[in-house]
Amino acid sequence: MAMAMAVEAAAACVLGRLQALQAFFSIFFFSFSTSFVVFSLLVKLLRSRPWCNCAVCYDYVSGGWSAEFDNLCDWYTHLLRRSSTGTIHVHVLGNTITANPANVEHMLCARFDNYPKGRPFSSILGDLLGRGIFNVDGEHWMFQRKMASLELGSVSVRSYALQIVSSEARQRLLPLLASAATGGRSSDTLDLQDVFRRFSFDCICRISFGLDPGCLELSLPISEFANAFDKASMLSASRAAMASPMVWRLKRLLNLGSEKELKRCIRLIDVLAMEVIKQRRKMGLFSGHDLLSRFMGTVNDDKYLRDIVVSFLLAGRDTVSSTLTTFFLLLSEHPEVEKAILEEIHRVMGEDGGENNIPSYDQLKDMHYVHAALHESMRLYPPVQFDSKFAVVDDVLPDGTFVAKGTRVTYHPYAMGRMEDAWGADCLHFRPDRWLTDDGSFSPANPNKYPVFQAGPRVCLGKEMAVMEMKCVVVAVVREFRLQPLTPAHHPKFAPGLTATLRGGLPVRVARRRTFPPP
Repeated sequence: MAMAMAVEAAAACVLGRLQALQAFFSIFFFSFSTSFVVFSLLVKLLRSRPWCNCAVCYDYVSGGWSAEFDNLCDWYTHLLRRSSTGTIHVHVLGNTITANPANVEHMLCARFDNYPKGRPFSSILGDLLGRGIFNVDGEHWMFQRKMASLELGSVSVRSYALQIVSSEARQRLLPLLASAATGGRSSDTLDLQDVFRRFSFDCICRISFGLDPGCLELSLPISEFANAFDKASMLSASRAAMASPMVWRLKRLLNLGSEKELKRCIRLIDVLAMEVIKQRRKMGLFSGHDLLSRFMGTVNDDKYLRDIVVSFLLAGRDTVSSTLTTFFLLLSEHPEVEKAILEEIHRVMGEDGGENNIPSYDQLKDMHYVHAALHESMRLYPPVQFDSKFAVVDDVLPDGTFVAKGTRVTYHPYAMGRMEDAWGADCLHFRPDRWLTDDGSFSPANPNKYPVFQAGPRVCLGKEMAVMEMKCVVVAVVREFRLQPLTPAHHPKFAPGLTATLRGGLPVRVARRRTFPPP
């Protein structure tokens, strides 16, 4: 009995020591892990040079730029216009920003392989876009681009897309504008930015997914999902503006503040995307011309399909609505451009009303001035104001700027459209005829000088379709209505986001054109 008790006591002693040893190693491992994480974050923080006290970095961190400029993009433009090379450095962001066309060609074409999206950028947008085409490199990007090019490059698909845009304009957009106008005196005001977002959302759902948003069996109104998309875009973009990524990473880890709200928005977006996929499956994969059916015939991973859906929603909804909004903002201040557009519409389509207000594909092709006006609008207000890449290895840009491995390099279409060396002394003026030849034909600009649709291997596949959609809307609306913004358009203010969004929207009064004399 005594021996048994002694053995039991010894066993208990050994067990106690093992537990103490286990606790010691647990504490040691936790302390080591914590120290390693803190050390790593400090190294990353030091590399980002947050202590830099140069004038540019000081103004960025302190927000001093806002005393003179309404928008961050206008401040960047100011700095780039003053730079002899068209390139600046924001050390606290580890970012080299350029408006030099030679540098853009180097990044997007000549050294394309050295300037991918990169892991830092992919992580910033990873929660929202996942493995979607706009957030990946390598095999995922090549696969999605190949699939999309087979669909978007088809003439029959473009014709199909125009049919959808025309029906949306005839059945929804024009009646909505008509309901806001009575006898030339507006009875209501409309937020034009919101109208175009809803219009382009309907169009992209029908063109890319083969679905009318009205068929989606959602637990919340579609406006709730649209708001979630807008907020997620803004919050994702704010990550890139932080001096150190560890700030948003820590907030995400602890589920605090903006990161908590971003997570909530993405949950709603996931619901929308999965409903799109579910409804597409119900209809059958090969019942239409849509892009999603082509992907679903090859991809079995619903999470991957979700990323594809969200990426094309972002491209098809936000960029088109942004361009149309700023186009009509500019048009309201330039009656001479509005007059020239009307003259071209009447020349090509005749002066009859009715269903002829919606142009055909051939009529759109013959409207060179409308084409030029849209490109001029995007020169001044590109839907995507900047785009970033990350250098794989050390490099030297054509203007002599050294780029270290891992550096974020950003080309800035917003600033590039305002550079005198590229566009002349009148670069700040809205002048569509700068795009026309002597015989009135449209003449495109070098994409490295005008990278609104990017350039090189990543050039936008949906460019022709998007321009066609926007021309159709411009012609249909301008022929029938006059839109008058309630606030001056001289200095529009943009909200943070992945695409250019007017802060506060664009409230307008609507009047039927026939109640007004010719402009």
